[in-house]
Formats: sequence, structure tokens, C-alpha cells
Amino acid sequence: MTTPLCSTSARRRRDPMLGTAAPAIRWLLIEHPGGWAPAALDSPGIHDDVADHLHRTALTVGGRVVLVRRPGRAAVPGPPELRRWTVLDLDGRQQWGTWRRSEDLLAAGAALLHGPADSLAGHPPDPLFLVCTHGRHDVCCAVRGRPVAQALAVRWPQQTWECTHIGGDRFAANLLVVPDGTVYGGLDAATAVDVVQSHLSGSVDLEHLRGFSAHRPPVQAALAAVLRAHGPAGAGDVTPGEVVADGGLWRVEVLGRGALPARSLVTVRRTSQPPARLTCRAEADATAYVWTAVVADPVG
Repeated sequence: MTTPLCSTSARRRRDPMLGTAAPAIRWLLIEHPGGWAPAALDSPGIHDDVADHLHRTALTVGGRVVLVRRPGRAAVPGPPELRRWTVLDLDGRQQWGTWRRSEDLLAAGAALLHGPADSLAGHPPDPLFLVCTHGRHDVCCAVRGRPVAQALAVRWPQQTWECTHIGGDRFAANLLVVPDGTVYGGLDAATAVDVVQSHLSGSVDLEHLRGFSAHRPPVQAALAAVLRAHGPAGAGDVTPGEVVADGGLWRVEVLGRGALPARSLVTVRRTSQPPARLTCRAEADATAYVWTAVVADPVG
């Protein structure tokens, strides 16, 4: 009997997605045509010492490194092409550079460590749409991700990229919007276009929202709960205030902009799902958390 894809099983179980965005406050995107290794920085053309340096730097600053390529683009035989890299902060600052040799990426590492210098000359500050298609990490990402990347590239060709693993394989197809760090999951070619259009119009699609990478899971759940209770609104219209943790319970103050309440109090509870196979490569079942948020009446 063939084992179903982890994303198929997750959809059948209706696994909750909220609070599952992998935390990161800074992103390094490295253009790399493939083939991507199961661990992205093990991919050809990136020497071990440079890969280790980038990995350690990302851990130091609370960032992540992902490889990107244009949808449908295959590696070209011959000498390495001139490729791009960019470091993006959640506040919108970006720094771009180019690389051909592995050591050229040390400049990217410096920008990752110190923050982007906001060198946007020749690069519009439009959001980028990164779709995980990292099939050698999890087959679901390729099977479900590639059609989504292709569909988005038709509408937004300059803003759409395929990317390596961004977490949540069972929620494929997964979409990361940078620089704001919003993560969507459970997409297909049709829904992805609607989700991106809604996001660009200033309205987070709550049906497919996994969370906001700038924040820890309970805060992600609290922000989403306020958007659901008082939205529609955009990702930038909610920010966390005071957060108080008490075991498996969190009390989160959410500050709103625009039509949202200026201040809301949210109680978030963490529970566990029954063990299940969470990735296609998993050798055993594992337990995932579920984040349940309740919004009190607006304060002030």
C-alpha cells in the first residue's frame, strides 16, 4: 500500500495551520538554479566553510537563509552565471548584491549580520513571493509548490521565486511573502493568486494563513485572532504589545491600526494533536501543537 503524501494526510486530518510560521526577523535569499541538496546550503557551488558561516550568522541574528530561483528555471551547464542575493529586514530595508564564486557570498553574510544597508538602487521595494518547491527536502513541496509558483509567475513575474525549505511541509504549497514575513499554506494554483491579490490589497487571507515569521507561535495566533474578529485588515495593521506566558497559556496584548481596535487582549492556549506523520521523510509519528486564541472585548 502506498503511503499518502504528508500534505494529503494533513488536509484529510484538517491540521490547523495557525502559529506554524517558522520564526525569522531577517532573510538572506541566494539565487541558485539547482539542484538543491536536501539541506539548502549543501547545494553545489557553496563551499562548506561559507555555508557554515552563513548558517551560524543566521542563528546569531534570528534570521534564515533560503535559496531561490525563477519558476521553471533549470541549471545551465558551463561556468557559473552571475547570480543575485538579497538581505531583507521586516522593516522593509533591503540590500542586494551579486555572486559567482562561493566566497562572494561573504558579503551577503556581512549584510545578514549587520542588517541591510538599504541599497535599493535598481531594485523596486515590491514584496517578493517565495514558493517552496524543495522536492529533495520533501516531495510535497515540489508536487504542490511548482504549480503555485508557475501560476503566480504569470501574474507577478518579477516578484515570484521558487525557494528551498521554509517549514511546514505538510501544509504545502507554502508561500512566504517578504519582507513582511507573512506565511500562507494549503495553497493550489487557483487559491494562491487570490491570496496574493488579497494580501497586496491590504487584507490577510485567514483561511490560508499560517502566521507571521517575526513572532513566536502564540503571538502569531493572537494577531490572527484579532484579524479574524475585527478585520479584514493587513499584516501591518496588528502588532504585539505585552506578552505574558503562564505554562501552556499566553496573554497577548494586540495593538491595532486603522479600523481595528487600538488595543485587544487575547488569551492563547497550546494543546497537542495526536501523533501523526508530519513529513514525507519522517520515520516515525510526531506530535504537533495547536494554538487556540480567544479575543476579549476591545480595550480602550
